[in-house]
Amino acid sequence: MDESVEQIDPTSKLSIEIVKQRAVSGAAILTLRTFLMQAIAFFATALLTIFLEPAQYGVFFLVSAVINFLAYFGDIGFAAALIQKRDKLTQDDLKTIFTAQQVLVLLLIAIVLIGTPVIKNTYHFSLDAVYLLWALTFSLFTSSLKTIPSVLLERRLEFNKLIIPQIVEAIVFYVSAVLLAWKGFGVSSFTIAVILRGVSGLATTYLVSPWVPSFSFSTPAFKSILKFGIPYQANAFLTMIKDDGMTLFLGGILGSSGIGLLGWAQKWAYAPLRFFMDQVIKVTFPAFSRLQDNKKELSNAASKSIFFVCLLVFPSLILLILLAPLLTEIIPKYGKWSPALLALTVIAINSGLAAITTPLTNLLNAIGKISVTFKLMIMWTTLTWIFVPILAILYGVNGAAIGYTLVGLSSIVALFITSKYIDINYLKITAKPLVGSVLMGVIILFLRNLFSASFIEVIALGLTGVVVYTIALFLLEPSLYDTMKGLKFGKSNDKVF
Repeated sequence: MDESVEQIDPTSKLSIEIVKQRAVSGAAILTLRTFLMQAIAFFATALLTIFLEPAQYGVFFLVSAVINFLAYFGDIGFAAALIQKRDKLTQDDLKTIFTAQQVLVLLLIAIVLIGTPVIKNTYHFSLDAVYLLWALTFSLFTSSLKTIPSVLLERRLEFNKLIIPQIVEAIVFYVSAVLLAWKGFGVSSFTIAVILRGVSGLATTYLVSPWVPSFSFSTPAFKSILKFGIPYQANAFLTMIKDDGMTLFLGGILGSSGIGLLGWAQKWAYAPLRFFMDQVIKVTFPAFSRLQDNKKELSNAASKSIFFVCLLVFPSLILLILLAPLLTEIIPKYGKWSPALLALTVIAINSGLAAITTPLTNLLNAIGKISVTFKLMIMWTTLTWIFVPILAILYGVNGAAIGYTLVGLSSIVALFITSKYIDINYLKITAKPLVGSVLMGVIILFLRNLFSASFIEVIALGLTGVVVYTIALFLLEPSLYDTMKGLKFGKSNDKVF
């Protein structure tokens, strides 16, 4: 007999006010988590790109793409379907999904092990790269075991607990990877770090969200989850074809060094999104799911989430573009990444567009319009496979970067489509962060040309940029302080939104 919803899924009884409160507190918690994790990732990545050669970094980038490709077949949208589900979750739901996911993951592990010779020959992997492949395959298994405990935390919007395993994993992975790379382990640094990350994350997840793994299968429960899960995973599959699939394809065009340069450019160009947007998306998906029957609240929440993301992402991208050339000059052994500076600048444009459109596709998924995002993903995937390979063949790394950004420009279609379901004034919520960022960029560019490159100059320019941007925003919108102070889903500010 199934346990009651009070025992398994208290979120079905959460009021709109509680959802708002937990969403806002969750966003704050995840923001703090992201600052910590990204600070660790920033310094660790900087050190790794000093200790490792572009080809070694490219191997990790390429092998990760292989595993990410396979990982999409080990979920079928189970986690998202459980989070998005309107009705209560039962033990049948949880046990059925856990059982199905383990079967899929074990099949994937078998495929990797059997197909290792083919993968090795296709991408000319060394023995170290093969060990990394197996380590990342092992991480698929540990990740699958964490699904149900993580879903229960997200359903309850208990992000204060959800962040603990994530922080542990980040610290374990980056600290071990950097230390091993420093000691000259090369690609094996990632192999050992991946295994340690998987084990530590699994143990910590079950400590903060205890759940006894059980095997069972209910056909009705499985069908219920698949109604949302399969379309959701179809979207994820297209995303994988568009991103990781393209990375694998480009590996044959650009080689390990070229992929390493492109991976470096993408890593830093998308860093502001990972830093500021990911935690917003993490919070808003379950929150939007709870608000899907209230169009006014949903529109207000979507507007504020996009505003918050743009407020932080736009100036970060401008500073990144302007300071990156200085960093390649002053950091020892970092000049090897200078050929990727143009690619970084071009991909940053795509990153800025994603700051607007990604929250929208997240919202469409949350309200059950999965078929709409599926059509959008078909468009983006098709355009990616048209533009990126051709431009990569013609112009190398920079050509691939231009291709990605051309595809990003098509995202304007998502704005028009989303307007059918919610009311958002895109100009009002993006104009002031964009104008403030451009003004800051002009001033920083002027100041950058007055001094010689040094760590002190980079720090001074960064701080100056923050000050200039803040002043510009308050001049453009004097009520900004009150807006930020009341940045809750339940409040609105017509002057800004």
